[in-house]
Amino acid sequence: MITSKLTTKAQTVIPQAVRQHLGIGPGDEVEYELVDGAAVIKPKKVPSVLPDDPFALFGEWSGEADEEAYGDL
Repeated sequence: MITSKLTTKAQTVIPQAVRQHLGIGPGDEVEYELVDGAAVIKPKKVPSVLPDDPFALFGEWSGEADEEAYGDL
């Protein structure tokens, strides 16, 4: 069993064996899925082909306020 501790800020280091197994490194993102009382960690998949709208990758810019402010551009 591979373990790691949480800091007082609820942060942890993903152990090297897990990073290697998942093929992740600095700057990569991970996703967590809650399943039957456990958390499953997976590498976040990055689209291999960019969509027609390059801003589609930035979900944080797709709110109603953004549409009102920038919808005419």
